[in-house]
Amino acid sequence: MQCPRCRAELPEVAHFCHICGQDQRSADLTRRKSFAAKPDEPVASFALISSIMPRGAGQRPQTYRIALTIALVVALVAAIFGAMPIAVLVAAFAIPVVYIVYIYDVNLWEDEPLIVTGLAFLLTGALTVAFTVLWTQLRGPVPYGTTTYEGSLSAAPTVSTFLLVALVVPIVGEVIREIGPVLLASRPEFDDLMDGLTFGVISGVSYSCFDTLVRQWDLLTGGLQGSDPGLWVSLIFLEGFVKPLIIGTATGIAVAEFSGLGRGYDGFTPRYFRGVGEAILANAAYQAGTYLFSFVGNATLGVILSILWGLIILAILILRVRNVLHSGLMEAALERSARPGGIGPPGELQFCAQCEMPLLDHAAFCTACGTAVRVQPKPARPKVGAVLTTAGPDESIVPGFDAPLAGEEQARAGDPRDTGGPRDTGASDETSVREDTRRADEARRSYDDEEDRP
Repeated sequence: MQCPRCRAELPEVAHFCHICGQDQRSADLTRRKSFAAKPDEPVASFALISSIMPRGAGQRPQTYRIALTIALVVALVAAIFGAMPIAVLVAAFAIPVVYIVYIYDVNLWEDEPLIVTGLAFLLTGALTVAFTVLWTQLRGPVPYGTTTYEGSLSAAPTVSTFLLVALVVPIVGEVIREIGPVLLASRPEFDDLMDGLTFGVISGVSYSCFDTLVRQWDLLTGGLQGSDPGLWVSLIFLEGFVKPLIIGTATGIAVAEFSGLGRGYDGFTPRYFRGVGEAILANAAYQAGTYLFSFVGNATLGVILSILWGLIILAILILRVRNVLHSGLMEAALERSARPGGIGPPGELQFCAQCEMPLLDHAAFCTACGTAVRVQPKPARPKVGAVLTTAGPDESIVPGFDAPLAGEEQARAGDPRDTGGPRDTGASDETSVREDTRRADEARRSYDDEEDRP
């Protein structure tokens, strides 16, 4: 059987093409009914976990859902009883902590946790604190309204404050969120489309986390609050769930476009600047809505309206990020099919993480379930411990050189014990060590080929 999209030869029982991912039982060449990262979902879906956590989405999706649900419930229960310091802390750190655990689970930081965490989370957090302190001082520290520069509560929004909140903050904020992820995505080991998406999301949720801590500092340090569960629960849901997902998803789209398709990163292309523009637009719409809703006359109603407005923006962003991911995986597979590649070390079977069926050689998609191979968690790099061996008479004392040096030749020529007969040099141990090293190198090179890295 031949794939109608890439003309690859397929087994008769194949459901999906192992080269381009095309569904062989459907005439839909764009595969809109089967998301490349999780084929049992359509592309047009509001599934959150498989959208922002695509690596390993088919293996442990419930783990992340349960963790987010527990954190959200804890924050909301604390808000109901007025324990706002606990509620604000849990709401601020819930999604960032779960996302960092996800990065650890799929080994996205390639055994470099300090670099990834520092650039994608801590750098963004430090810049966010400084920027948020500055702009909230200009706006005024009132949570549900705006203040004049004299400090009195104004009865209506002002043009200057609206421009600050809805224009300056989204633009400068997006620049802050792009710095760390772009630096990471420029590195050869992190130039994959999904790496860019993930770094953008973690940077966005980091911005939201520290923005919440600064803006809700009075609640964080004020102890128990009065009984107003409707207001506090709504506020915690907005700050701990809606806002970080909007900011993180928007930035993730932009950085994913920076990483681009296939081998290497695309860089500052028109697609990247379009992604940045989309991120700024989404954040500007959210900020403008929450600012204007704060003047409806009732604080609880204003926050509820902000939640509804934010959920609409989030739904649009999820649809957008799923399209970016799906198109990227499908197009990168076609590019990859034009180059030689492999799935695992020669002679070793590799299996799909979703359905556990064997993968064909050079497969970019599973033929059974259609899952993209690239969404699997990254394997840990094998480490071979150092083994002390004695250099043989035909080997150099310099590691990596088998030919003896001139001085060694002369010394060995004058050695009366060198009779040319068999010598016991620990050859079996040395051969075993070399074999382990060769396998480790092959595993690493194979994974680099799979990730389209030079």
